[in-house]
Amino acid sequence: MGDSELVRRMYESLGQGCITSPDVAHIEIHGNRVLGLHLVPGLQVEADELDDGVAARVRIEPGARIEKPINMCFGLMPEKGVQKIRMDVETGEDSSAAVVSSCTFPNAVEVLHEMEAEIRLGPGSEYNYLERHVHSPHGGVTVVPKSTIELEEDSSFMADFELLRGRVGRLEMVYEAVCMARSVLEMNARISGSGEDRISIHEKATLSGEYARGILTTNIAVRDSARADIRNTLKAEAAYARGHVDCKEIVRDEATAKAVPIVEVVHPLAHVTHEAALGSVDSKQLETLMARGLTDDDATDMIIAGLLSPRYGKGA
Repeated sequence: MGDSELVRRMYESLGQGCITSPDVAHIEIHGNRVLGLHLVPGLQVEADELDDGVAARVRIEPGARIEKPINMCFGLMPEKGVQKIRMDVETGEDSSAAVVSSCTFPNAVEVLHEMEAEIRLGPGSEYNYLERHVHSPHGGVTVVPKSTIELEEDSSFMADFELLRGRVGRLEMVYEAVCMARSVLEMNARISGSGEDRISIHEKATLSGEYARGILTTNIAVRDSARADIRNTLKAEAAYARGHVDCKEIVRDEATAKAVPIVEVVHPLAHVTHEAALGSVDSKQLETLMARGLTDDDATDMIIAGLLSPRYGKGA
């Protein structure tokens, strides 16, 4: 199968056509091969094929304002295979960019996707990252994303993770961030697990600078015999640092869920809060929807859909 056909099939599995607009940056990687790369002013990308994966170096030039989202498409179309990606991202001072990272494994029976990323935000820069996944209905995917994020003064980082279609399989997410003075961090995950899915999310953010702000939000729904283990840690160690950890999990059937929100304050002028709610759907919401003619299952599905729906634009 040719490169152009692989690119077409990856985008088709995401429910969209190939990107052809000259003012939209994009990169396509299938397995450990770079199939396509198109840049725009202010963006530098070097992608090298290695023996065991792909190494990509992304630079947003100082002062650059990239208006349209940078599209990154990673995928494996066969039923079996391994994809390993190493990302090194740096945003220049007072720059701004958004990335839509699409990961597609629609036919997976035994697929491993590993992503290791180092992200450094320059002073006053803004970087928004949306990661969308399409998996097979068989749950044959293991996804292991690991990221370290450094936010310099006055920078802003927002990350969203969502599963668009298919079963999770196994997800082992580890994110760790350090936030300097007046920086803003927001990390959100919205995932639905079923069958034998296993979901593990460990996020940690340290508010090291004065007036730094951070929010860690995780919304999970599990059913059948799926399991979810969420451990989010937020530490404030500077004056006027503010943060919140929020975890909501809905459990159905024989599924199990665990949430461990950890907040730590080591400065008397810092403030961090947390909230965790685990269990079945809210009975009052369920009764209200059923009173309007919905069945128990339909009402439950609607409540879960609301829990997992994107909520962009929240402030820390």
